[in-house]
Amino acid sequence: MANFVKNDSIVREIWGKADTILFVFAGAAAEFALNKAVDWLYYTGRLPADPLGRLFSTVDYARRIVFSEYDAAMQAIDQITAIHQGVEKSRGAQIPDWAYRDVLFMLIDYSIRAFELLERKLSISEKEEVFATFYAMGERMYIPGLPASYSKWLPMRDKHLMENLLYSDFSQDLYRQYRKHLGPFRYQLLKQVQIMVVPATVNRLLALGDFKLIKPVIAMYKVSRLFKLDGLLKSILLPAAYKEQIRGLDVKHS
Repeated sequence: MANFVKNDSIVREIWGKADTILFVFAGAAAEFALNKAVDWLYYTGRLPADPLGRLFSTVDYARRIVFSEYDAAMQAIDQITAIHQGVEKSRGAQIPDWAYRDVLFMLIDYSIRAFELLERKLSISEKEEVFATFYAMGERMYIPGLPASYSKWLPMRDKHLMENLLYSDFSQDLYRQYRKHLGPFRYQLLKQVQIMVVPATVNRLLALGDFKLIKPVIAMYKVSRLFKLDGLLKSILLPAAYKEQIRGLDVKHS
């Protein structure tokens, strides 16, 4: 049976590395906090109760779809749609179409940003491949108004960043929860990663600054991978509760 994403796709390379996924996670954690529809995530109570677990599950769901056979991927996407429909029914309202697009756009953007930060620059055709993968997810979810190509996505992404983000009480509370669940050291580390990976609009709204203390750490981390020491570094940087999950993110390519 055919895979949802081809074995030799750059998307599998990006989403087959725990390092890259953690940077996607960091970017999403920042942007989720600013999204004008973040109240939907607060409605269920799951986000403030376990913000790391909630965001991690979103990213991990996308990763599992990337590595699924086509039919299994379609079933997983349908399950996501059903979950959202259940929340909508419970609240008696609909999640805005632009909010669905925003999450999809985050996955596209941070996949590219994280890989380029940790590995190398992507070609236009590789970026188009990333876009096409998540476009297929969005199409299966019947998300309206999706751009038809990567080149058309770029200005729409900028428009979404300008129109759909806002620093609110939810933003403040969510960062308070990040600090509570990560501890002071890892919380500052998260913010440093965010400075490196998020768009300028997100940085400005969160007042993250531009002091990139972690930049030499990333260089050291790249070297550590050559000597197989990155596992040791991850054990220092990550909460114990998530170490097993993070180890499971690395995928051997076939």
